[in-house]
Amino acid sequence: MADRPEGCFAHEIRVTWGDCDPAKIVYTGRIPWFALDAINAWWETHVGEGWYQFEIDRNLGTPFVHMSLDFRRPITPRHRLICHTWPEALGATSITFRVEAEQDGTLCFEGRFVCVFTVADAFTKTAPPQDIRDIVTPHLPQG
Repeated sequence: MADRPEGCFAHEIRVTWGDCDPAKIVYTGRIPWFALDAINAWWETHVGEGWYQFEIDRNLGTPFVHMSLDFRRPITPRHRLICHTWPEALGATSITFRVEAEQDGTLCFEGRFVCVFTVADAFTKTAPPQDIRDIVTPHLPQG
């Protein structure tokens, strides 16, 4: 996978006992939730709105069309989970995010998440609004 951009957004998650399964590590189903929480936090930090506001206030949907995750190390409540998050690509109607999550400096998972922009109430594909394109573009990896 691509190199993490310098200074990319870092979202901290407090992993708790309730996130774990009987093996005493994070339940696998929680890991996509951690990644999606980090992506929503990226939107809120950079655009000032998250998915809820996009859908309700702007009639803009961003449903996922692809998710892939590679697991590297178990996640436990022992350390904070830092989810390094950035947009990797912006297409005519889609956006791809990367999330690399680590605990105590060790990579635990990495993933790629693709959303398509939609007119929410019609559930039809659309181009990203220009203000969003203008905000996302400077965060895309150069090269």
